[in-house]
Amino acid sequence: MANLGSSTIMLTGAGGALATAIAQELDDAGAQMVLVGRGEALARAADRFPATEVLDLDLTQEGSIDTLRKVKVDILIHTVGAFTLQDAHKATTQDLRAMFDTNMTTLFHAVQGVLPHMMKQKDGLIMGVSAGQAARLSGPRAALYTASKAAVSAYVLSLHDELKAKGVRGMVLYPMGAIDTPANRDAGLGWDTMIDPRGLAKSVAHALTRPDRAHITEIKVYPDV
Repeated sequence: MANLGSSTIMLTGAGGALATAIAQELDDAGAQMVLVGRGEALARAADRFPATEVLDLDLTQEGSIDTLRKVKVDILIHTVGAFTLQDAHKATTQDLRAMFDTNMTTLFHAVQGVLPHMMKQKDGLIMGVSAGQAARLSGPRAALYTASKAAVSAYVLSLHDELKAKGVRGMVLYPMGAIDTPANRDAGLGWDTMIDPRGLAKSVAHALTRPDRAHITEIKVYPDV
C-alpha cells in the first residue's frame, strides 16, 4: 500500500467534513477514488474531486452490497457515522437501532461489498473510523454511541486477524476528541478543543502509505490542547 497513485480507494460518507479532508489528501496523492454518499453532499464531493465512480447509496440497506460488488477497489475508507448524547435511562430500542445502523451496519455492508474482490486479488485494506470513547470504553451520556463505535473497532480488528494471511488488512482510526465540523460548532463545542479534519486526513494518508511489514492497525489522533 506504499503507493496511493496506483490504488483505487472507496471513500464512504463522501461530502462529510472528514471524508472531504481525506479526499483532498487522496487526490493530491493521485489515487483513483470511488465516492459513496448521499444527495447534495455527494454531489458537492463529485464536483470537487475526480472519481471513477460516484454512487448514491443508503448503506444501511442490504441491497447496497450488490451495487458495491460491481466496483473493484484496493482500499475501503469508511467514514459514515453518527453521534448523539443522551441520558442512559432515556435511551430507547429505536435509539439503539439507529445508532448501530449508522455506525456499524453501514460498515458491515460496505465490507461485504468490497471484500470478495480484495480476497480474490489477495490484497486490500479496510479502514473504519471509531471514536475516542470507544478507545477508552467509556463516555458519559454516550453509552449507545460508545458501544456502536467499539463494535466498529472490534469488527475491523477481527477482520484483520482473520484475513491478514490472505493479504487483506484492517485499520482503525480513533479521533480522540470531537472533529471540527459545522455541526459540532453549531452544537456549541469549543473549536479550540476539536480536531482539525485535515490533521486526521494526513494521519490516514501516512498510515496508508506504510509498507505491509510496517502496517498500522490503530491510529489515535488527539486535539492539540
